[in-house]
Amino acid sequence: METTIDMGVRLTEHFTLKEMCQSGTAVRMSIDNVPDEKTVERLKALCVNVLEPTRRRFGVLRVTSGYRCPQLNKAVNGAQNSQHMRGEAADIHVSSMEVGRKMYDFIKKNTAFDQLIFEHSKSTGATWLHVSYSEARSRRHAIPYYGAA
Repeated sequence: METTIDMGVRLTEHFTLKEMCQSGTAVRMSIDNVPDEKTVERLKALCVNVLEPTRRRFGVLRVTSGYRCPQLNKAVNGAQNSQHMRGEAADIHVSSMEVGRKMYDFIKKNTAFDQLIFEHSKSTGATWLHVSYSEARSRRHAIPYYGAA
């Protein structure tokens, strides 16, 4: 018997499942980006352990990429084993390098993240933090800003 996932469910005080799964690419390509129950639990753990503490410190966070089903991950050229596909990763938009550095330092010092990468696209000018959380491991590594992609 298949379980229906309620996309309106609140994962934490400030994050909903819908927010963690929304994708313009999925909408444009008619990709059904709905996680299974285990993935929802991992998304909740990411929110509880990393995103919610960061939200409390910095105010509203804009998640630009959370969960990605395999089809969506392929469409956005995501890594083959991306933690986004397991509900363990999110990309957070940062408004400036200064804000990005402060958020990076806060997450690094105050959360049990698995992976933390400060990224910047030279082609679009976008700056974001990729952060992941895994109950199987924590603080795998943090990579400071190097002027990525």
